[in-house]
Amino acid sequence: MPDADFRWGLIGPGAIAHRFAEAVQALPGTRLVAVAGRDEARCRAFAERWAGPAAPVAAMPTVAALLARGDLDAVYIATPHAAHAEAVQACLRGGLPVLCEKPLVPTLAQAQPLVALARERGVFLMEALWSRFLPLYDEIGTWLCRGDIGALRAVHSSFAFRLGFDPAHRCFAPALAGGALLDIGIYNVALGRWALEQTLGGCPPLAAVHAHGLLAPTGVDQRVSAQLVYEGGAVLQLFCAFDTEGDNSLHLLGERGSIVVPHAFWQGTRATLLRHDGETRSVERPFEVNGFEGEIREAMRCVRAGLVESPGMPHAESLALVETLDRLRAAVGVRYPFEGGGPGA
Repeated sequence: MPDADFRWGLIGPGAIAHRFAEAVQALPGTRLVAVAGRDEARCRAFAERWAGPAAPVAAMPTVAALLARGDLDAVYIATPHAAHAEAVQACLRGGLPVLCEKPLVPTLAQAQPLVALARERGVFLMEALWSRFLPLYDEIGTWLCRGDIGALRAVHSSFAFRLGFDPAHRCFAPALAGGALLDIGIYNVALGRWALEQTLGGCPPLAAVHAHGLLAPTGVDQRVSAQLVYEGGAVLQLFCAFDTEGDNSLHLLGERGSIVVPHAFWQGTRATLLRHDGETRSVERPFEVNGFEGEIREAMRCVRAGLVESPGMPHAESLALVETLDRLRAAVGVRYPFEGGGPGA
């Protein structure tokens, strides 16, 4: 067992970063030691919020200063989507393992060179798709792998809430890679793909993409409904939106039954299995802290083991996920102003 705390740096002290910091500071054997971002006052406030009596958190003036500290074991990146590539690249070139908020980057063109860089340098890189590491999905994965509902035929999910239009908000700004697909629809696609992996040993290639979207005045996707058809016939149907209240559930439909996560499926704690023979089974799997603990523990385990990627969220999955999102954005007519370049574009 390691005899020292695992030391985290953080880039981008926004709203989601507070959830990460809460989990890190609550878990044994790990702590947050430094934070960097564009807003000096926000960095200081974040550092003060998460500092302990004997464990200060340093507010660094720049990302370069954070990376030059020499006392970090890994860095968590939580900047707006369009800034991920530059931050990930800087960390990898500096030899620092990375856990980067989803989406890893907005486009496949940006993702491919970053994965290649991580492999070339032998530095750990993982997309923080935290839902894959929740206790509830461990249980659902067991049901699927065991064939409790038979072959998986379809996945239906929705993730929608009302967000007032503001052209400067990151969710509506093209320069920040805004839009419903990258912000919330990624969960619909990611967990649908995950479910297919559990039953088939891998997600099949896409055979067809059908999508309809409503664009916000800024040109990013405000609402998307889509159907992804995979080789072999399995179908993934999704709805994501910033202008509608959804039931935000996930339904896995198999030949002999179904599995339902009835509320907030991306952070689900309760699921029900209903079989055609009349058997009903429900489970509750609450968070230990706030749900982020699973991905944090996985990243630490991989770094300490000298791995370049996580078996639970491998590079190939991040590439396949962003490629699917690229195809969906193209289908609804969204293109970002920075598309066409690699890291940092």
